Amino acid sequence: MAQEEGYEVYALSFRYGQRHSIELEKAKAFATTRKVAQHIIIDMDMRSFGGSALTADIDVPKGHRVEDIAGGIPVTYVPARNTIFLSFALGWAEVLGAQDIFVGVNAMDYSGYPDCRPEYIASFETMANLATKAGVEGRQHLKIRAPLMHMTKADIVRKGLSLGVDFSETTSCYDPQPNGAPCAQCDSCLLRAKGFAEVGIADPLYQKFGLTS
Repeated sequence: MAQEEGYEVYALSFRYGQRHSIELEKAKAFATTRKVAQHIIIDMDMRSFGGSALTADIDVPKGHRVEDIAGGIPVTYVPARNTIFLSFALGWAEVLGAQDIFVGVNAMDYSGYPDCRPEYIASFETMANLATKAGVEGRQHLKIRAPLMHMTKADIVRKGLSLGVDFSETTSCYDPQPNGAPCAQCDSCLLRAKGFAEVGIADPLYQKFGLTS
């Protein structure tokens, strides 16, 4: 979406101790396919803190009904993750002289994460413009762009298809198999399936692994 608007893209991913590290393989391949200017993977270990089913020995919840997913903050929430990620992006943006940071948070079909809300993004943007030398000197006025914020999962599927995204080479699952097959039962899988169902097409990722949503 950033490329569609004419931006030169510098992509940032994180190896933070998450159980579903296949997302990094997919991010790297996608960055190559889309010919981004540079893709960096930052290493950190948030398992030192734990506190989440994605970074500690806690089972990923499965088998919910879609309508029950937004009923509170789930155990898959990783404490302060988006704040940490955006802080790294802020530092790199200052070095690059970039004026825009794009982040893929979503506040519509979401799982109750507090750092995916519009008010959070607005607050971080305010902070970001107070936090850097470039901002204080007036050389940078940073904008945090969250183009998926108010889109449903179906909207995101449609937009991805219009941009030529190969969804069979994407991943959403919180607890995928070593070969990348989704569990088809976690909240993220359920929301993804809902999006494809509302668009009226089969999920190419499920087709790839011979699964039904």
